[in-house]
Amino acid sequence: MNVGSGSGFDCRSNMKTALVILFSTVVLVSSCSKKTSTNVTPPPQDTTHNPVDTTKKPVDSAAFFAKGADVSWLTEMEAQNIHFYDRTGTQADLFTVLKGEGINSIRLRAWVNPAGSYNNTADVVAKALRAKSAGMKIMIDFHYSDTWADPGHQTKPAAWTTANLVSLEDSVFVYTASVMNALKAQHITPDWVQVGNETDNGMLWPDGEADSSMSNFAAFVTAGYNAVKSVSDSSLVIVHISNGYDNNLFRWIFDGLKSYGAKWDIIGMSLYPTAANWSTYNLECQTNMSDMINRYNKPVMICESGMSWTDSTACNLFLKDLISKVKSQGSKGLGVFYWEPEAYGSWQGYTLGAFDNAGKPTVALDAFK
Repeated sequence: MNVGSGSGFDCRSNMKTALVILFSTVVLVSSCSKKTSTNVTPPPQDTTHNPVDTTKKPVDSAAFFAKGADVSWLTEMEAQNIHFYDRTGTQADLFTVLKGEGINSIRLRAWVNPAGSYNNTADVVAKALRAKSAGMKIMIDFHYSDTWADPGHQTKPAAWTTANLVSLEDSVFVYTASVMNALKAQHITPDWVQVGNETDNGMLWPDGEADSSMSNFAAFVTAGYNAVKSVSDSSLVIVHISNGYDNNLFRWIFDGLKSYGAKWDIIGMSLYPTAANWSTYNLECQTNMSDMINRYNKPVMICESGMSWTDSTACNLFLKDLISKVKSQGSKGLGVFYWEPEAYGSWQGYTLGAFDNAGKPTVALDAFK
């Protein structure tokens, strides 16, 4: 059932409220594994359904430009006695270091019931409290999985594997609201919330694979949207797709979501170029951003970006240019986030951080100052 249609959502609201209260008492646990990503070739656009009304006034966040960092590995790194240092070599809390580099916003991933103790609700709340204490704005990135979700992996949480479509919609709503309420209990209101991570071909596979059932994907997106707004109407909901240069992919996904009445506030993108091709990627991303704004009347945000730490000078140029191109969209260009800049020493095999092997920020982060 498509919750965007309204009636199913309303008739189950009391049940969902009760489930949210129950779900919020559960202690979740989590683990972290290496992030991977693959490209998905979009099938032809679905144009068989009427579009939804787009007359709603667009979001305008001209007063603030997000210069962000995803630091979801932080607590796991600290547990391994990994330390962070400012440019002078003085050891300091990571949030203090990043704030000194011009970072004003923090992104945190949320996993449903992971195998260890990282990225579960308690871990997300703990890191969000630290970000709030540092005076930073906060983005929550729901993966709707017990582990990594990305273009090549959108595995349902183990507890949801036998659920039918209606139960999956309810699970999305209840889980999303429970995390939002856990944050609210600590007086934390996320500024942005991603409903899914790099959902190039939908989420909660196979039920929500966009190329086989765009309507199911739209229903899950809207369930998450409704859950976020039920707790915090001010939090802006993002649908996040990888490869921000790929206009065909973005048109296919957002035309499809629109045709099935899905709701979202912001179009999110990832961009991971190399030192050799960043200029081309940025130009194509700028073209795509402009098209998304004109086509859907929604603002855009770079939710993930990165480049090899060995190319820190090129990364600095890439980020400066990317920030400029996002700002060229006026009030509809909302910000740029770097993905796990604090990762160093090939942590988890990841080599796109922006700290050197001594645990200090590289010149790449000068772009945020």
